[in-house]
Amino acid sequence: MKLAHLFGAVALAGGALLAPAAARAQTSIDSLGLTVAVTPVITSDYLFRGISQTRSGPAVQGTIDIEHESGLYVGAFLSNAAFPGTNLRQELDLMAGYRFSVADVKLDIGATYFTYPGYEAGPGGFDWSWWEVNLRASYELDPLKFVGLAAYSPNFNFESGNAFYLEGGFDAKLGFDITASFRVGYQWVEYNTTSPADHGTFGAPDYAVFSFGLAREIAYGFIGGVTLSHTTLTRNDCFGGQNFCGTRFVATLSRPF
Repeated sequence: MKLAHLFGAVALAGGALLAPAAARAQTSIDSLGLTVAVTPVITSDYLFRGISQTRSGPAVQGTIDIEHESGLYVGAFLSNAAFPGTNLRQELDLMAGYRFSVADVKLDIGATYFTYPGYEAGPGGFDWSWWEVNLRASYELDPLKFVGLAAYSPNFNFESGNAFYLEGGFDAKLGFDITASFRVGYQWVEYNTTSPADHGTFGAPDYAVFSFGLAREIAYGFIGGVTLSHTTLTRNDCFGGQNFCGTRFVATLSRPF
């Protein structure tokens, strides 16, 4: 089971919870045509597509995004993580892709490799590392920003086969410099709870996830966010009766540079 990313202002290079897209700080290196953005984050829970990656515990995270003026970019995301019955303690995601625009639509075609340094599968175990390709799109119609994501993995986390994820939603600028965000997504995995002998299983049925969040700059570039997230997974559906798949409330604090 893959349980990973902060969403919106918190995760610059793509991935997870719902913290609305507030201002993105960045540093330009004009001589190289590069733009660098670094974002440290503290969060009360680390969600990936609605599922906790830290067994409902807090996380300290960091994201770096390096983009060339051509639109090519690379990035990385690092966080602590925790999964029942394993020695997994951290997650490192590596990202690369190309950003461009068609008319007024901004597009991002990329790939992410999810890996877990120090994790050992053990005899008869399956690899938790996996990768996916994704297409992101956004369109601004002030005060709204519409966003979409389509992602595919040929062998999802824990070697659970093909997986598809679709997500859509919007960000809205409210008064008092508050940004509200809404997202709805659906995760499909080939081998949910049973699989051939040479494959692992995800551990939960296909599910939908809904998120609503609010974010605002507090002071000195610090951004505070709160998110309410809900999946259609019951506790019985959640990886053998675990308690980290249902409705969750998350608070985050980030400081983009």
